[in-house]
Amino acid sequence: METMANTASAETDPMVPQLARVAAKRQDGPDVWTLDLCLEAGTWGGFQPGQFNMLSVFGVGEVPISFSGHPTDTTKIVHTIRAVGPVSRALTELPVDAYLGVRGPYGVGWPMQAAKGQDVLIVAGGLGLAPVRPVLYSLLAERGRYGSVALLYGTRSPKDILFLSELESWRSRFDMQVEVTVDHAGGDWHGRVGVVTKLINRVEFDPDDTVAMICGPEIMMRFAANRLREEGISGDRIFLSMERNMQCAIGLCGHCQMGPVFVCKDGPVFTHDFLRPLMAVKEL
Repeated sequence: METMANTASAETDPMVPQLARVAAKRQDGPDVWTLDLCLEAGTWGGFQPGQFNMLSVFGVGEVPISFSGHPTDTTKIVHTIRAVGPVSRALTELPVDAYLGVRGPYGVGWPMQAAKGQDVLIVAGGLGLAPVRPVLYSLLAERGRYGSVALLYGTRSPKDILFLSELESWRSRFDMQVEVTVDHAGGDWHGRVGVVTKLINRVEFDPDDTVAMICGPEIMMRFAANRLREEGISGDRIFLSMERNMQCAIGLCGHCQMGPVFVCKDGPVFTHDFLRPLMAVKEL
């Protein structure tokens, strides 16, 4: 009886991960890998664009990682990870068929329903392209339900560009606009050079009918959001994804508290109207 009780508790405890297997992996940039995961239980209900999972390498630790795959694909769980610390590096070093722990999905995602019938402007910086890739999949799957779609993507150098083949495919479409820039490049780069905010004036949009979604380093998001407000988009129509120090993912530990909210539970997506005063506070 005790064994059965412990098993039932583990199945319902939100802090206990499910066992998953690395079904495939591919390198998408320097120190950036995308993992396709399959749950051992065989059941996966999908996610909302902008949500995240907690991934754990047994004996190393656990970190929050945003989804980067198609939201309605229940055959696999896709995460794109940059090796920046011991846990994320251990995740990228997992071989195919290795096992890891998965908890989730968690969080409040991008406003896909509110964006229907609106123009959608996506601004991504660096690895921030990964959390908005599910948005693009969703927009293109129901392309007729949205107005114009534009993706502005900036990264450090040409070698850091993520999902290059997909960017090229999206760029070739007639029903969306894709603009890419890099901070610096050599003579063999024939694209644009400069910060991503310089791409905003290349897009035509009606600020009263536009929903903007921004993901990337906080300083980039702050400048991009302010620039979009200058163009007339109101702060309640500008959404940013915050990735703070999330550890429990259910609002219990307090590590990701930002002002009155917990990023893991109340976000990670917030409006700029809400975030603007908080992002102006140093050390917050």
